[in-house]
Amino acid sequence: MIARLVIALVASLMVYGSAVQAQERYAVREGFKISAAKPVQIVVFRPDVNVGTLTTGGLNEPNADWTAASRDLIATQLKANDKIEGATVKFVEDLEGDDSSYLAEYRNLFRAVAQSIQIHKLFVGQRLPTKKKDFDWTLGEGTQRIATATGADYALFMYTFDSYGSAGRKTAQIFGALLGVVVIPGIHIGYAGLVDLKTGDVVWFNADPQMGGDVRTSEGATKRVGQLLNGLPGRVEPTTVPPATK
Repeated sequence: MIARLVIALVASLMVYGSAVQAQERYAVREGFKISAAKPVQIVVFRPDVNVGTLTTGGLNEPNADWTAASRDLIATQLKANDKIEGATVKFVEDLEGDDSSYLAEYRNLFRAVAQSIQIHKLFVGQRLPTKKKDFDWTLGEGTQRIATATGADYALFMYTFDSYGSAGRKTAQIFGALLGVVVIPGIHIGYAGLVDLKTGDVVWFNADPQMGGDVRTSEGATKRVGQLLNGLPGRVEPTTVPPATK
């Protein structure tokens, strides 16, 4: 279901021609900054990674091996990007017991809110009248339970979706070009958001419907993480990035 929604979103943007080019990459809630006077903690959860093959007919076929390997590569690169001014960063694979199910619900909620942000805020031509200037999306105060479970002030959520064109898809793209028909060769979309766990407010968000980097490789995972964290307030880019391990 998620894959179908992502494919539908990308396809709809293709219809509008320059919509992708008109997208702003990230947004920050007005007045938000991490103060060095009061150190805070940011929890980074396991990245939500989905990798598959885009068939000739435009359907995504999930690939469990690609997904698992890419998730490990991206997680490794995230840990190399653990420097944020005024904050300490801790990595949590998942929560335990009922908190695990609760977190899963908020992962799903974040995806829904993220889709809304991309369409109605970041894409200039499709902004809602009330969202042209303001960046005020929220997950609600239910995130306080996650704060209690982790001891963190903020949570970083991350999602990537890659569907690589099959051989048949690539052939269709060639014939489509001859006939003047646009055939999307593949889908590479990703977004990340920082959420204030006390209020549920999304204080920073970054998205790109044309992500670069093949997440199935170490180099590609490094590039993807750099793109996803672009514009994160206080982020200190690593001077050296260790090679990702499978």
